[in-house]
Formats: sequence, structure tokens, C-alpha cells
Amino acid sequence: MSDKARLEINGKFYEFPLVKGTENEIGIDIKTLRSATGGVITLDPGYKNTGSCESGITFLDGEKGILRYRGYDIEELADKADFLEVAYLLIFGELPDAETLEKFHSDIKNESLVDEELKKIIDAFPKSAHPMGVLASLTSALTAFNPSSVNVDSEEAMYNAIVRILAKIPVLVAWTMRKRQGLPFVYGDNSLGYVENILKMMFQKPNEEYVQNPIVLDALDKLLILHADHEQNCSTSTVRITGSSHAGLFVSLSAGISALWGPLHGGANQAVIEMLENIKEDDGDTKKYMAKAKDKNDPFRLMGFGHRVYKNFDPRAKIIKKSADEVLADLGVEDPVLEIAKGLEKEALEDPYFVDRKLYPNVDFYSGIIYRALGIPTEMFTVMFSLGRLPGWIAQWREMRLRKEPIGRPRQIYIGKTHRPFIPIEKR
Repeated sequence: MSDKARLEINGKFYEFPLVKGTENEIGIDIKTLRSATGGVITLDPGYKNTGSCESGITFLDGEKGILRYRGYDIEELADKADFLEVAYLLIFGELPDAETLEKFHSDIKNESLVDEELKKIIDAFPKSAHPMGVLASLTSALTAFNPSSVNVDSEEAMYNAIVRILAKIPVLVAWTMRKRQGLPFVYGDNSLGYVENILKMMFQKPNEEYVQNPIVLDALDKLLILHADHEQNCSTSTVRITGSSHAGLFVSLSAGISALWGPLHGGANQAVIEMLENIKEDDGDTKKYMAKAKDKNDPFRLMGFGHRVYKNFDPRAKIIKKSADEVLADLGVEDPVLEIAKGLEKEALEDPYFVDRKLYPNVDFYSGIIYRALGIPTEMFTVMFSLGRLPGWIAQWREMRLRKEPIGRPRQIYIGKTHRPFIPIEKR
């Protein structure tokens, strides 16, 4: 195979080098295209065929249903590692040994207190404020309490900033939910693990001790691992392009949270529950809605099935389906919405229309079910997604800064009016 790609434009030929990744992905390096051709650019709405960077963090093969973090299969990580180990792996490149992990966790616990003045900002939000808007604002506000920018040339400074944000975001997530529910703010317990503290801070009642449920703990741990990174998606690209201007870590993460908010991205698990609620309101007839989903002339769309990247079964869904079944069985939740979800799942896995098109339940479908069963409000689902994606965003921001990538500046094809003279207001 040639190591160059040849392009013909108006009878002239141009050659551009090919770039090959470690998993044999091929890309055409077109960074000199515009200068070599005198202004020609590529047009790729949504960047579906454009590589914005070279990255060593996550490998994804949608056709084969493969997802790996730093070379490790997602199935093995979800089965054998905990979320904090995976966070360290994503950010720093290798799985930590026992001593390193213990220090990492200890350093996080030492940074877990939030400035009391931040509570005033939370109190200023009405209960009706969407938790994603609150979390994005609070993350950005952390900059005010940590005004100095991160010295990316100092490993110590970078490590301290990473520890600080991993410590404080779970507190802000829990407080965001408790604010909406009218519950007092609580902190974690230094004797507990990272994910154990997340559950405690979210669910502890003021008049009783919080008791950990190992099945719930395992399910949340797996969910956070499965959401930890997913290559160059919308929010991750937003974090990288924001950070490319040398914006700080906290504000870059705030931008990522805002990007994740959209229903086509992180809001998909919320959209699943809203769809199930609508089906319940319409007598809960799952067969009717499966027929509507198959009707090309019907505007109804089945949320939580299929995936724009995975052309086969979402590997994350295979893992979390088991946890969803265990959580529902253990908690014994009697909820007509969850019964509808199980009915849709059964029909989709057996209906040739869905099986032939590989429209299987995805990770958003099962995560919505688990969060609903745990009693997490629907509007908090995307906040939980943010919590899981946090280490991936940090890893991507760190990689981008260490590689000294240039500021992001996409081009465009102008389709507006051509040059025209100004018309005085009295003649318009």
C-alpha cells in the first residue's frame, strides 16, 4: 500500500501522507491541504470522517463492538477493576499498583471539602433549575476558588489539579440532587471508598445511618466505568477544543458538561425514561409502540435502542444489562415504567426487525433503568453521566495540553450573500 493519498483538483494532483494508528486505522494528513492548493478545504459536517487529533486513550471499533481504555478491554475492566483504578488508568496511562492507588485515593479524600461560600451559589439556584445547568455553573465557579491556572509543565501541579477536581465534583453532584430534594448537604466519610461515598452523599437521610447495598454499589461502579470515556464524542471534543485555547481545567470541564446536556448526547438516558413515561400514560401497550417504531411514516422514535457508533451490540450494554437485572431483583421495585422497559427489551431482542438491524438496547437504556430503580430523579441522569465521564475528560484535556496541540479553529464554506453596497436607512 502507498504511504500517500493522491488528490486531483482542477486537473492538478496533490499528495498527502497517510497516518496509521496502532490498531491499523488509516487517516489522510491534510494539514497542508489549504496552503498547497491555494485555499481548498474539506467539508465534513459533524466531523464524522475527520480526525481532530491523535490520541492514546480510548480505542473504539463500532463495527466489531470493541471498546478499550489504554488497550484494556472494557469487559475486563468492568469485571476486575473499580472506578478509581480506571480513572487513574485513563488519566495517567497505566493501572496503578496498590500503593499508588491508596495514595491517589488518600489525596482525593484530603481535597474533598468544598469552600463554604460555594454553598451560597447553590442556594441561589431555584429548586426548579435543571441539575446540569447547576453542575456546569458550579464547576466553572470552582475556578474562582482556585484562580491560578494549572502549570501543565509541572507534573505535581497537574496531579494536584486532577485530584482536586476528582474530589470536589462528586460532592457537587450529590449536593445538586439534595438541593432539588430539599435535603441538607452532607459530606462523605474518609473510611469509605470513592463510589461508596458518592452513594452516601446522595442518599443519606438526616435521621438515619446510610447502609451500603453491595449490589447497588457494584452497579454504580460499573456504570461509571462504562461511561468513563468514549473517544472523540461531542462533549470530549468540546473539552479538548476549549482547552486548546489554554483555558483552565475547571472551565474546560464545565464546557464539556454543557455539551453533554443535549438529548442527542448525555441526555439520552433521560429521554429513555421520558419515552417510557409517555408509553405508560398511553395504557402501556408496548406492542403498539414497537409497531410505531417500525413504521417509517410514524415520527415516534424508540429511545435507547441502537447506537450511532456501534453497528453491532453496544459492548457496554452487555455488561450493564446483568447489573440492571440484579438491581431490579434485589430492590424488588414495583414500577410500571420499569415493567414497560422490560417488555420493550424482550420484544426488541426477539423481533426479527430489530435483531436484523442490530437495534439492541444500548447503555443509555439500561443506565436509565438502574438510575430509576435507585430513586435518582430523571433530571439527574445526565449529571450521573457527567460524573462517570469526568476522568475521560480530564485525560483528554491533559493529553491535549501535554502534546501542545494548536488551538482549535475549524474552517467553513461560506454560502451567504456576495459583496454588496451598503444601503442608507432612508432607502431601504
